[in-house]
Amino acid sequence: MNNRNYKPEEIKGLVYSNLFAFSVIGMTRLLSLHPGVFIYAEFVIIPFVMGIICSWFWRSLELKGARITALSVLNCTLAILLSAIFLGEGVICLIIVSPLIFGFVITGTFVGRAMFKKDNRNLNISVLSLLLFLFVADSLSKHHHEREVSDVVVINAPVKEVWKHVVSFERIEEKNKFWLFKVGMPSPVAATVDGYYEGAGRKCVFSNGYIFDEKIVQYKPGENLTFDIVKQPRDPEIMGHIDISRGQFILKDNGNGTTTLTGNSWYRLYVFPLWYYDIWAESITRNVHLRVMDHIKSLSEKR
Repeated sequence: MNNRNYKPEEIKGLVYSNLFAFSVIGMTRLLSLHPGVFIYAEFVIIPFVMGIICSWFWRSLELKGARITALSVLNCTLAILLSAIFLGEGVICLIIVSPLIFGFVITGTFVGRAMFKKDNRNLNISVLSLLLFLFVADSLSKHHHEREVSDVVVINAPVKEVWKHVVSFERIEEKNKFWLFKVGMPSPVAATVDGYYEGAGRKCVFSNGYIFDEKIVQYKPGENLTFDIVKQPRDPEIMGHIDISRGQFILKDNGNGTTTLTGNSWYRLYVFPLWYYDIWAESITRNVHLRVMDHIKSLSEKR
């Protein structure tokens, strides 16, 4: 769409809907209603209302569906760019959040179009009142979510050989398979350890140079390596979104020269709604597991 084709009402809809969104987000941050947590209202209700605000400004223009969709996509793009500038969100985070924002802004725009087309004041008040109630209820609710993710790999090598590559391992040279790793998300590349005993320090090194500092809390050679994450890098892709609290490798001798390696991770999520973000968090955690475990498998089977 060319700027010359924008009508004043269209521009107002884009401007005022984004002003509304960032004013409300700023207010919730100022009031510290959920310090360090992004509630579902910020990703569902606010984008939905952004669409309704646009529809109110566009109600007399008799826009066709294609034009409304194009303007809504532009509105989403502006909101995402502003999030990168003012909220400091990283590129990967914006990729993850984009489908949610696009979906609810576009939906809200078409719902608003139907509301104002009918010019039913009672309906309009009912919809907006419901959205306000949901926003307040979500703002006053507790938000806490912890999760364990587990993955299993069978290795064609005895436990003694596998254990050599579990506590620490040489640099991973294999190309990334997970698409988020390919577009820039840091992936694990190496693990180092200060000593082979409980209480020893361990470091997990990622592809961009970030390091997770860990402490070994269980050390049973050939059976169990458990470590707590004591320090995480302060990166916009991580901080304020997810904390990895613990990792674990469990080894089981299958009695036939093979070993079952189980990788477990525990994390706490700070972004909602869970039905959306936990899918991403689980997928990312699993792919971190599998990149490391496949590397351990490859090293162990080279004997």
